[in-house]
Order: sequence, then C-alpha cells, then structure tokens
Amino acid sequence: MVLDEWTDRAVDSTGGLVSAAGRQDGGDAVTGAPCWFVRMRGDEKDVITVWFTLRQRTLFHEAQLMPAPEEDIRGTWEYLLRRNAELLGMGFALGREEAVYLVGRVPIERVDEAELDRIVGTTWASIDECFPTAMALGFATRFRRRPAPRPDRARC
Repeated sequence: MVLDEWTDRAVDSTGGLVSAAGRQDGGDAVTGAPCWFVRMRGDEKDVITVWFTLRQRTLFHEAQLMPAPEEDIRGTWEYLLRRNAELLGMGFALGREEAVYLVGRVPIERVDEAELDRIVGTTWASIDECFPTAMALGFATRFRRRPAPRPDRARC
C-alpha cells in the first residue's frame, strides 16, 4: 500500500520536519480499520499529528488544531470558517470532545505520494499559521503568545 511505503520513508526524507510516522492496526475505534500517522514539529504549535484512516472509498485525514474554545467561541469559529475558504480539499471542523480539527477526504484512486505530500504539507502550514490566532481568540485569558527572542546587541 502507498501509505505504508510513504510513512516508512517520511522520517528520513523530510530533513527533520517529520519526527515519527507509522501504522496502527485496528486504530479506528469505529471500524477497526488501520490508521497511519505522521508527527511533525511545528513552529507555532509544538507538535502536529496527521492521522489517515482508510474508509470504504476514501482516505480520511485529520489533525487537531486546538481544544474546544472556552472564550469568544463565535469569534474563533468565524475566524476558522473564513480560513476554510482558502483551503483545498480540507477544512476546519468540530471533532471529538468538541475540539477543533482540520479534516478532509480523498478518493482512494487519487492517493499517491504526491497527494500525501500535499495533504501533510497543507495541514502543517494551515495549522501552524492558524494556531496562534485561534488560541488567542478561544483562550484569550490563558494563551499568551511567546515574545520573539531579541537579538543580542553589540555594546560599544
């Protein structure tokens, strides 16, 4: 299967972006179907994990953006729904435990290495880009963006 071969090479072929990848047999709680995962380091979000689940005619993919927003819920969802308009083949959705996920489906016949690369790359970029704003809206009193490190200044 394309996913097995692709995940076997993912860690070595990404220059350190992918920290782990593999297959989990019986991983889907509903169907018992195998699941594959790709775990990456983000710039804004520490870890981004994309899960792939084989369905009857599609490959379903999902990655958690954040827990359920606690503050400015309407503003958080408005921001994410507006971002959906920019995404191809995936969108932000309400998932398990009311958490926010980036989800999508691809017809089985379209699954190849290039499509897997597109899904993982788009997921990584979208989550890493949206995470700070979504967290600042949904957890305004608890989430504070870390200040950028200041460059050392030479003293005269």
